[in-house]
This record gives sequence, structure tokens and C-alpha cells, in this order.
Amino acid sequence: MASSSVSSILDGIAAAGKSFGENEAGSREALIEYSRSLVAALEIPGEFIQRSFWAEPAMSANIRIAVDVKLFQHLKEAGDAGLSASALSEKTGVDVSLLQRLTRHLVAIISFCYDTGRPSFNGFPEFFKKTYYQSPSLGSLEGPFQDAHKTQLPFFEWLVATPPHLQHFDSFMSAHRAGKANWYGPGFYPVSERMITSFDASSSDVLLVDIHDFFTPQPIKGARSYSLYSILHDWGDDEGVEILENLVLALKKGYSRVLLNEIVVSEEKPTIAATSMDMMMLAHFSVRERTEAEWRAILAKAGLNIVHIYTYPGVAESLIEAELA
Repeated sequence: MASSSVSSILDGIAAAGKSFGENEAGSREALIEYSRSLVAALEIPGEFIQRSFWAEPAMSANIRIAVDVKLFQHLKEAGDAGLSASALSEKTGVDVSLLQRLTRHLVAIISFCYDTGRPSFNGFPEFFKKTYYQSPSLGSLEGPFQDAHKTQLPFFEWLVATPPHLQHFDSFMSAHRAGKANWYGPGFYPVSERMITSFDASSSDVLLVDIHDFFTPQPIKGARSYSLYSILHDWGDDEGVEILENLVLALKKGYSRVLLNEIVVSEEKPTIAATSMDMMMLAHFSVRERTEAEWRAILAKAGLNIVHIYTYPGVAESLIEAELA
């Protein structure tokens, strides 16, 4: 982005803002246009993709479901007292877990909704109506994606079977990653302090392992750290535990660390970045992005404890550091 372009837009916003304060005709519209220009100038490709193709499509689908189950009507009738998730689930007939995920996204993105044509999201209302608003079993091959694309294949296998879509997906992911801070960059995970310090070459000469067929036991034993970069969110809990257990066999207690680059969904202040990805995972994989409590639970089942969760401003993914319990 060119700083001169951003500066020019900010000057325009300041002038339009002054006009708006004086109730000049057209000033509101001018402010909106300048604001859109500012977003366009500042967004990196991954943020544009996230907003345009994940967050906004999921928003319209979620609103349609909310209308179908009279969610807004029930909330209005409850008044200022509101309703708990379980009470709202009872009134709407929507599974509590699914309801929480849908409403988190509504909370995070309420101002960004418009209608688009993405098949998996557009199919949400009819799909969940047919399944009586129950969450699909994690990793199900009868999820929104299969329903929308009339296939019995998992998402990745479907991509391989349809090469043009695979090429588009590769380009899509490259753009999604572009410009984002990496966990090993300055100010994110303290690599020197947590990895390099106390590195014991006599135990293993391997500092970091990040390539492995994760459904087989990790062959490199006693390394300082093992990295799984956005792997576990593609899988349900059972598969996630299996993947982690294959790592646990290689860990040296008190020395080896497991580093998970994953979204941790806030239960109090969910962000658009987190909830839009959660909707994406529900639509295409019938899985979910996990809250901190859900991460702790899946790691504990594999015999691991969370040491610390590292975050970076403006980045959806966190770096979860774990070790043997």
C-alpha cells in the first residue's frame, strides 16, 4: 500500500467528516466512499478474501437460518433479560453447539452482511432445515459441502478429483497467507527464549520438525520442537487426538515442545476473522475452530498441557505451546 494514497484518503475523510458535522448534503455518502477506499488501500489479500468470501457469505446464510427458526422473535420476546444459549436452543430447536457458532458469527459481523452466491453457504438454510438444526458429526461426509456439491468425497479429495478447483484453491490459499505475520516473526512467539535457549544438541540435533505424515508415529525423537501449522482445525476431535498422540511418542518430557498455529475462538469477544473461518470449516469440512477450553480438552486427551497461548495484533491465528503433561 502507498502511504501517499492512504494520507490522501485520510485527508478526504477529515474534510468529509467536517462537512457531515455541518449537515451538508452528500457528506454521509462521501464518508462511506472514503471509508471503502481506505479499507481497499489497507487490506492485504488474505483479509479481502476473509471478508468477501467467508465472513459476508456466512453472514447472510446465518441470518436466513435465524429467521427460519424465529431466533430474533424469541430474543425480542425475552426483552432485556435475554436468553441463555440453552434456553434459546430449547425454543428454536437448534443444537446448542451449532447455535453458539452461528450467533458468534452474527455478533462478530452484524454490520457486514450482503447476499452472495457461494454454494456451501447458500445451502446452509436448507441443509440445516433438513437435518433439524443439528451440528453435523465432526468430519462428516454428509455435511454442507457434500450437500451443495452433490458429492460423497471429503473436501480435499474432491479438489484432487477436480483439478481446476485444486489450482484455484492453491492460488486462494497463497493469497490468504500473503502479508500475514508468521508465528516465528518478531513480536509473536519468542523463538530465542522458548526454542533456542536450552537447546540440547546431546539429546537431539534437531531444533524444529514440521514435516511428517501425521497419521503415523513421528520418527524423529527428542527434538526441541514439533510444529503443526493449521493442521488440527481440518480434523475432528478423534483424528486430532490421533495426530497428537503420534507426536507424543517422540517427545522428551520437560524438553520437547509442540507448537500449534491455530485459531483460538474467544467466547467473550469473537472476531470476524475467527468466526468467518469457523463458518468456512463448518461449510466445507463439517469441523470447527476451537475455543481455548476445546483446545485444552483435545490436548489433554493426548497427554499434553498448554504452556502458553501467544497472539499477535491483527492476526487470527495464535501460537499454542504445549508439552507433555
